[in-house]
Amino acid sequence: MEIAQQFLPMIWPPLAVVAVALLLAWISKWVARRAKDGTSNMLYQLFNWLNASAVVIAIIVLLPLDEKTQGQILSLLGLVLTAVIALSSTTFVANAMAGIMLQATEPFRPGDYIRVNDQFGRVTKRSLTSTRIQTEWRDMTNLPNMLLVNSPVTVLHRDGTIIYAEVSIGYDVTYTRVEELMLEAGTDAGLEESFVLVHELLDHAVVYRICGFLTSMNNLLSARSNLRKAVLTRMHGSGIEIVSPAFMNQRALDPNKKMIPAVPVAMDANGPRTSSQAPEEKIFDKALEAADLEELKLKLEETREAIKREQAQLKEVGAGKKEALKHQIETLERREKSYAHLIEQRSEKK
Repeated sequence: MEIAQQFLPMIWPPLAVVAVALLLAWISKWVARRAKDGTSNMLYQLFNWLNASAVVIAIIVLLPLDEKTQGQILSLLGLVLTAVIALSSTTFVANAMAGIMLQATEPFRPGDYIRVNDQFGRVTKRSLTSTRIQTEWRDMTNLPNMLLVNSPVTVLHRDGTIIYAEVSIGYDVTYTRVEELMLEAGTDAGLEESFVLVHELLDHAVVYRICGFLTSMNNLLSARSNLRKAVLTRMHGSGIEIVSPAFMNQRALDPNKKMIPAVPVAMDANGPRTSSQAPEEKIFDKALEAADLEELKLKLEETREAIKREQAQLKEVGAGKKEALKHQIETLERREKSYAHLIEQRSEKK
C-alpha cells in the first residue's frame, strides 16, 4: 500500500496524458467519420501525428527525472527528428506539403478517373503523402502527391465526358459518306450529340475521328470498346475498307478483293453487337466503393443543409404552414440518419 502511495503521484500524470491523448484520438476519429472525406482526410492524419508527438514530449517532461536527464532526452529526440526531416525532406515533407495543397484545392475526389503521365485509373484513397488509384488492370498504384502537383492531371468529368475513336479511310470514299456512317456508329454506341472531325490528311488515307458525349462514367472502358465495334460494323457492313494505320495497296492479290471480313458483322446471322457485359465493376471495384461512399457523404451534406434551411424557414412562416414544414423536416432527418448509418457501415467495411 505504501509503495502504491509512493509511486502513484509519479505515475498518474503520464497516465492522464495518455488517457487525454486517446480521448482526443477517439473524438477526432468520430468527427472524421462524419466528415466529407472520412478517416482518409489529410487533416485527420496530420492531427494524429501531432497528437502522438505531443504525448511523447509530455511524458518525458512529466516523468520523475532530473532536469539534466530530461534535457538530454529531449535533445536526443530533437536530433533524431532533425535528422529524419533532413534525410527525408526531399520525399516525405515535400509529399506531405503537396498533400495539404491537394486537400485545399481538391482537384479530384475518390471515384474520379484521372490520368497522370502514363498512369490512368480511378481514385480510391487520398492520404497525406500519396494518392492511390485503381488501374484498368484492377491493380492498385500509389502516386506520390508531389507527382500530382508537378505533373498535369487530367480529371474526367463526373457528369460525363467525350469519348472518340479514329479510323483511316482511303481517298476513294467521300468524306460525306464516311461522316454519315460514323454518326450512325455513334448512335449505335449510345452516345449523345455525336460529331465527326476530319482529323488528318495522310499520304495514303484520311483520318476521321468520331466523338460523342458519354453521360454515364460507370462503363467508360466498355463505351470506348463499343464505339470502335460500332465503327467496324458500319464501315465493313457498307463495304468500306479501313486502311489503318498505314496500309499500302501493294499486294499479290486480286485488286478487287477488299480487306474486310468475309461475312461483315452487319450481315452476320447473329446481327451486330455493339455492347457486351461491362467489366468495370470487377476492374474498378475498390474505386466504385470509394465513389459510392463519396456520393453518400455528399448527399448527407446536402440533406443537412436542407434541414438547416427548413428550420430557418419554420421560424418565419405562419401557423398554417408550420405543420407541413415540420413533416418535411422529420422526413429529412430520417433521411439524414439513413445516410449516416450507411456511411458508418461502409466505412467500417472498408
